[in-house]
Amino acid sequence: MKIGVIGTGNMGTILVEALIESKAVEQSKLIVTNRSLGKLEVLKERFNGIRIVNSSSEIAQLADLIFICVKPKDIHGILLNIKPHLNQEQCIVSITSPISVSQLEQYIDCSCARFIPSITNRALSGVSLISFGQSCKDYWKDFIHDLSIKISVPIQIENEITRISSDIVSCGPAFFSYLAQEFINAACRQTSIDKKTATILTEKMFIGFGELLKQGHYSLPTLQEKVCVKGGITGEGIKVLEAELGDVFDHLIQATHRKFDEDVEEIEEQFGAKY
Repeated sequence: MKIGVIGTGNMGTILVEALIESKAVEQSKLIVTNRSLGKLEVLKERFNGIRIVNSSSEIAQLADLIFICVKPKDIHGILLNIKPHLNQEQCIVSITSPISVSQLEQYIDCSCARFIPSITNRALSGVSLISFGQSCKDYWKDFIHDLSIKISVPIQIENEITRISSDIVSCGPAFFSYLAQEFINAACRQTSIDKKTATILTEKMFIGFGELLKQGHYSLPTLQEKVCVKGGITGEGIKVLEAELGDVFDHLIQATHRKFDEDVEEIEEQFGAKY
């Protein structure tokens, strides 16, 4: 089984790294290409068993399962290039949310799926979001699920919750990283703690926080209850969050959905098919 990856930007590279380091895929079974050949050489230096090729059309001729890891607006052009070389036994997997599997199915004549990864998959952790086309062969459904379970917790989702699921799973690490950095900056402004120490403490807190959830000691609500002793210091901090956060997360979700709607509209024009 040969697996192709078209696009080795941030998420394409993370996917390759996770598949190799989890031993989900042997290096010799991976074929990769990228618009910038320099990125391919860097990847080849790290994983010398992978095969690099010059174009997406070569991937289509050589690979059985093909991950397309490019920006949404670039996928249509990629599909134009590879379509003449595809056969019905292959499977195309997009990793971007503004393109639905039904749009892929209307455009190409083979099994189609969507696999939305997260940066957490780099640690062979977190969630990956999966959707399958109506005509996707059961063999490919099983194979993609087996791959994803080695680098994540795969969760199959319906099309209508794709954006919010991706906000939580894929964007969430960036959002909470931003909040953590602002927490660190405030600590440094308000006290004599230095940034290095505050950063170490915050990072270790996040790791421990995740372990508590992972090991099942607490849920998010019960964890807050355990730390937030009535009349205590944590409770005073929670009061500030309740008073000042307001609708910030509602506004955040509204903003991501507005951008998503713009992307979907552009893709619909390219594909001539509704999301």
